Amino acid sequence: MSRSKGKSICLFSAKGGVGKTITCINLAGIYEHLEKKVLLVDLDLSSGGLSMGLNRPFEKTIFNFVDDYNNNRYKDFSDYITKYDDYIDLLPCPKDPRQAGKIDAKYIDLLIDKAESNYDIVLIDTTHILNEMNVITLDKVDEILFLMTNDPLDLKNMKSIMSIFKDTQVTNYKIILNYSINPYKDYFSLFDIKNIIKANIDYTISSNFYIKNIDQYVMNGEILTLQNKMPTTFNKDYETFMNIALDSLEEKKVKRQEGEDDA
Repeated sequence: MSRSKGKSICLFSAKGGVGKTITCINLAGIYEHLEKKVLLVDLDLSSGGLSMGLNRPFEKTIFNFVDDYNNNRYKDFSDYITKYDDYIDLLPCPKDPRQAGKIDAKYIDLLIDKAESNYDIVLIDTTHILNEMNVITLDKVDEILFLMTNDPLDLKNMKSIMSIFKDTQVTNYKIILNYSINPYKDYFSLFDIKNIIKANIDYTISSNFYIKNIDQYVMNGEILTLQNKMPTTFNKDYETFMNIALDSLEEKKVKRQEGEDDA
């Protein structure tokens, strides 16, 4: 019996520093609670932080996958994967930033196909730049999680991105408003934010989720949503993360059912 195709989710933003990488890792922890096999893919090719956030030594990266495929050395997708635990794996960005420029964007489509064939959920961390790599990724994935903050520059950039999405008829995205990055930045009301960007806010991570010692978790390679205290200490935000995960799985189920009906 063949394995059903997994769901690919890209975390994107209009500017850097909005919490994409930490959100990506925390979502992986939630999917582990749901007993889903997860692959974290670091497409921040020059300065990605997923491998640091998980604190696992690794040998092969996205560069090795692309280089081997380009030179007919590719054998199996698992050869490039770093294991975190029984449910979460990682495909790191290149160790040397100079290798980033050698990765042909045309292989990203193939990479995502391979990942979806081997995992229930593929979580892709990106930069905030609309370069060829990210455009291909955004076009390829099943869902885009768009992170933003209550910050004037972020809102300005977000408004532009929303206009581009509208003009290009991109609709497979959800917006996450992240207050936890800087709980002291509260310039705009939720009503103002939605009016500025001309879009709805699907999920909100509260300022209560601001973690003063987040660096300690990163240095230890610990996933906050896998900690026993998470559901009680941060119950509201834990519920938000859980809702994001469950909604994505429900949408996958609906799309699969629609495909079967069409057949």
